[in-house]
Amino acid sequence: MVAVATKAGSDSWPAEVSIEELAQLAGTAGADVVGKLIQRLPTPSKTHYLGKGKLDELLSLKDSTNYNVVIFDDELSPLQQQNLEEVLQVKVIDRVALILDIFAKRARTHEGQLQVELAQHQYLLPRLAGQWSHLERLGGGIGTRGPGESQLETDRRLIRQKIYRLKAQIKEMRKHRELYRQQRKKSGIPIVALVGYTNAGKSTLLNALSHADVFVEDKLFATLDPTTRRLNLPDKSVVLVTDTVGFIRKLPTTIIVAFRATLEELAEASILVHIVDLACHNAPEQYQTVEDILTDLNLRDKPRITALNKIDLLLDHDKPWDEELAISHLSNQCNTIGENTVLISAAKRWGFAKLLKLINQVLSQARQPV
Repeated sequence: MVAVATKAGSDSWPAEVSIEELAQLAGTAGADVVGKLIQRLPTPSKTHYLGKGKLDELLSLKDSTNYNVVIFDDELSPLQQQNLEEVLQVKVIDRVALILDIFAKRARTHEGQLQVELAQHQYLLPRLAGQWSHLERLGGGIGTRGPGESQLETDRRLIRQKIYRLKAQIKEMRKHRELYRQQRKKSGIPIVALVGYTNAGKSTLLNALSHADVFVEDKLFATLDPTTRRLNLPDKSVVLVTDTVGFIRKLPTTIIVAFRATLEELAEASILVHIVDLACHNAPEQYQTVEDILTDLNLRDKPRITALNKIDLLLDHDKPWDEELAISHLSNQCNTIGENTVLISAAKRWGFAKLLKLINQVLSQARQPV
């Protein structure tokens, strides 16, 4: 695991926390982490990501740790990746490629698999030039247009054709999704969408609320495909609860573009229930990351409930639990946290009565008399 901590910093996450999350991603993908390396630089090197001294240190660790893959915490340019592989003589991947690999492993539905495949091809296309550049350095002139340049153009054309076909297939699925959404609108059944950082407990909550059988595992991106179940509220009304893909820091643009059809479900929701892993030491940063992504998706003004999950992991049985103190603690570290906030434990089924009552209240406020 390798990361560069910049002085300016694009966000509030410390490099140590970010690389720890990268290690969790690597574990989810099936890799064994044998070492972590952080360098503090004003900006990453444009050619090798790391400075020369740190790169030499990383190379020297090869003998002691016997690593055969190096994972970098930022998206690498094709030039950076090629240069790093030439120096280290091992496979080099970045955070984006790692997330795409996990998504490919977790996608179960045909739509999810198509979306992941599209994101992978969009990620690969600009990197073909870097992989073939050693053959293109032959230069111009007679006799220098060898198989390298020809193969590069062939690969580019094949990938562009594949991207075009995948987009066409996903577009057809979007039409079907739109038909389903129109049918749901006609039925008048409100939709409650569960959103949150990956591994915050969305699937566990869906299972507990609606007795669903969604796969649950204590790993990042344990579930990828959205699942919808019916739920009866205390006033006997019915809502549809949808579990969506988890968000993560540095979410690749290719992922957001490819999963647009799935993320559009959030726009149709009557309420967003933002699940926050309160037991996580960087819960405020995770909360803000999700809120920033929702803002990018133009969902900032959507009616919101914040459910602070996993309170069972924070209980000190020798002291009384102070709900107001826990909520204010998170509020003080975030830009804002709505008044509709509730403490729950999805695993222990704590706080469900208050959560369902709150969903009822927010839905009542959102209803318009006709």
